[in-house]
Parts: sequence; C-alpha cells; structure tokens
Amino acid sequence: MSQPTADVGLIGLAVMGQNLILNMNDHDFVVCAYNRTTSKVDHFLENEAKGTKVIGAHSVEEFCSKLKRPRKIVILVKAGSAVDNFIEQLVPHLEQGDIIVDGGNSHFPDTIRRCEDLEKKGILFVGSGVSGGEEGARYGPSLMPGGNPKAWEHIKPIFQAIAAKAPDGAPCCDWVGETGSGHYVKMVHNGIEYGDMQLICEVYQIMKEGLGLSEDEMACVFEDWNNGDLDSFLIEITRDILKFKDTDGKPLVEKIRDTAGQKGTGKWTGIDSLDRGIPTTLIGEAVYSRCLSSLKDERVRASKILAGPKDAKYNGDKKQFLDQLGQALYAAKIVSYAQGFMLMRQAAKDYGWKLNYAGIALMWRGGCIIRSVFLGKIKDAYNNNPQLENLLFDPFFQEAIAKAQDGWRHVISQAVVLGIPTPALSTALNFYDGLRHEKLPANLLQAQRDYFGAHTYELLDNPGKAVHTNWTGRGGDVSASTYMA
Repeated sequence: MSQPTADVGLIGLAVMGQNLILNMNDHDFVVCAYNRTTSKVDHFLENEAKGTKVIGAHSVEEFCSKLKRPRKIVILVKAGSAVDNFIEQLVPHLEQGDIIVDGGNSHFPDTIRRCEDLEKKGILFVGSGVSGGEEGARYGPSLMPGGNPKAWEHIKPIFQAIAAKAPDGAPCCDWVGETGSGHYVKMVHNGIEYGDMQLICEVYQIMKEGLGLSEDEMACVFEDWNNGDLDSFLIEITRDILKFKDTDGKPLVEKIRDTAGQKGTGKWTGIDSLDRGIPTTLIGEAVYSRCLSSLKDERVRASKILAGPKDAKYNGDKKQFLDQLGQALYAAKIVSYAQGFMLMRQAAKDYGWKLNYAGIALMWRGGCIIRSVFLGKIKDAYNNNPQLENLLFDPFFQEAIAKAQDGWRHVISQAVVLGIPTPALSTALNFYDGLRHEKLPANLLQAQRDYFGAHTYELLDNPGKAVHTNWTGRGGDVSASTYMA
C-alpha cells in the first residue's frame, strides 16, 4: 500500500463537508474525502474539487490508510446514531493517539460519552461546534473544539488556519475545554442565536404594526443600527431581507408563512438551563415563540374572537421611538448574553471544565451567525476579570444598560398598550429587574409551600436552618423531607 499522503480526512460530503474540505485545501492541507455513498466521492472529485489536491477513498480501510499519523479525521454527518456508526467502523483501523473530530451538531452528553469511551481505547476524541453555515464552512467558520486536550496540538494548525478571523486578525477558534464542552458551547451559541433572532423579530413587528413603517423604511433603520452598537451579522441580513423584492416588486418577506421551524438546539439549551437552575429566560421565550408561531390555524381562529386594543398605532414622535427601540434591542441583547454565560459557568462548575470565557467571545466574533462588534466588549470584560461573576457586573455593561433602560421600559410599556407581543424584550427586562432586587417575593412563596406541604423555610437571620410552622393550629410539627424537583 502506498505511503499516507493526507494531512486530514473528512467523512460526509453534504454541503458543509464539501465546503470545509475546499477551505482546508485553500490553506494547503491535503484532504482525503470519504462518504458512505462512494459515488458522491467520485462526483465531488470530478466537479467541486477538480483541480485541487483533494484525494478520495472508497472504503473506511482505504480512507484510514491514506492519512498521516496521528490520523486526524473529521466526521460531518447527521447527529445521533450515524456518528456512533462511523466511529465503530473507524476504530479497528486506528492506532493509539489517532484523533476523531465530530463537527456535527451533536448533543453534548453524547460527546462526553464518546470522549470517555474512546479514551479507554487510546483514541483522542474532539466534539467541535461549527458555526457560520455553508459560506462560513467555505471561507471561514467559527470553530469551538473541546474534548481530549491531547488532540489540540495536532488539530490546532488546521483549525486556526481555516477559521474565520476577527477584525484584529485573531482566529475565531480556540480550545474550549474538556469532554463535551465544545458542543456545549455551540449549543449555548445556538440558544443565544434563537434569542437574538426573536428580539429582532419583535422589533420588526413593533415597527410594522405600531409605527406603520414600510419594509424599505425598516431596512433603513436596520442599516442605521448596523453602523452603531448593534453592528452584527443578524442585523445586516435583516436589512437585506427587508429590501428584497419578489418578481412582482413587492417585499418577499411579507409572502412568507409566519410559522417558524427549529432543529432543537434552542430547546436543548432551555431544558439544560432548567436542569441546572439557571434562568435563561430569553432563550426559553424565543423557543416558545417559535412553538406559538407553529399554531397558525389556532391563531387565525383566535384573531377573530379574542379582543385586543382597538387602535394599535403609536401616536408619539416616531424618530425618538425608533431610537428607544434600538436601545431596547441593545439592552435585551446584553441580558441574553449574560444569561448564556451564566449557563456556561454553571455547566463548567458541574463538569469540572476550565472554560476560557474571553476565548469563547473571541470565537464568536467572526464566522458565526451571532457574530457582532458587541462580542469584543464581552471578550474585554472577561480579559479584565476572568472570574467575572456576571456579565452585567462589568462596568461597561452596567453603564450601557443604565443608559438604555429608560428607552427599553418605554418601548415595552407602549407595546403592551398597543397589544403587540414582546416576549423576549419583556422577559429580558423582568430578569434584569429581578436580578437587581435584593429581596424578591420568594419569602411569601416559601411560606405558602410550608403552609400546604410542610416544606419548611429558612429565616433571614439564620440561613441554613430549616424551620416549619404550624400555620393553622390544625397541622402538625412534622416537616416534609426535602427534595429537588
């Protein structure tokens, strides 16, 4: 058999896989391509990869034989059993120290399991978040690798070469941490993405229904915002979408059925946050908003029978209100990221991961869907204080929300009066107000729990000691055993 010539191998020739291979080729890495349907390998080599250094393989054994040691294999297939099936096929042809990277959208518990199982066999496993879609894969994605730390020195030159570059030239790729941390961070990234998109959609609905702006007028507002604090990929594409006309000259966006799809990563984030007791309320509302949008037939019926405000138009100064709308969007976005970083911090504590939060913000500054100028400020916050308890405690973000909060409150109050739903904008403000209250009404809630279920409570002057009260004189003095729901 001939000498191994490929620097890296990639399994899975859907669009993302093909584009990543071409990206690696552009950076002078020799890539071996493999696909379960081997005719796709030949088609790729004869078309998209024609004239490149890319080579192909028609079996797993041939594929592994063409890779330089330690073998570096990227799997880009549908999450779930397909990943396990390929790992099973690969292992008999691998040696100690070889590396398997799962670049799909795998659920992080699966990555933890695979990392631990393969380590026992001497194989180094990495689960890497890949963000940026097809274009990102081709010209520079955001990459979030985590898993067996021994793999990093071997894959680092490839990953950092093909990754997007931040405005200062730094690669949007760094080592995230141990076991499933790379896919965990990607999951939170996707949850934040859900939140960002929902916030923009709420602002769009307020402009359209409340202010009566046309799509072209709204596009101008987003264009303006994209030149300031809100400069980001999602604001930029929203501007482009609003400008886009169908063949009849009318805005295409208005012809799109208002039922949102989802692939589940936002839901995973919401469920995980509930399991950890971290209130990522904005991501939760973004997921529920997609669920509500899917109840289209029910909403059509409800629109004919459920009452709301008669005149849903804003009568004040539109220019001033648009400025306040931008402030509301910015403030809510800050809260969304603060919640996301709270969740990652808790997961790191639970799993013993050593996450680099400034590095994570850097990875998200380019290539990915949530890339924005704003992420540079998050990177600065964690560089200034790696032990930062909460993003909202950083002086820059404290001041930013303080300046924006009057506009934020005005926008939400007006939306309520107009009957326009703002689940994400509102929950962000509710979280902010809840966090800044030294005392919340949970004292009454604890009394209620003790009254009906003898669940006990603690006193302010003696925290840690469980107390039960016989509130009616008819109950007993025996308290219920404690449990976590």
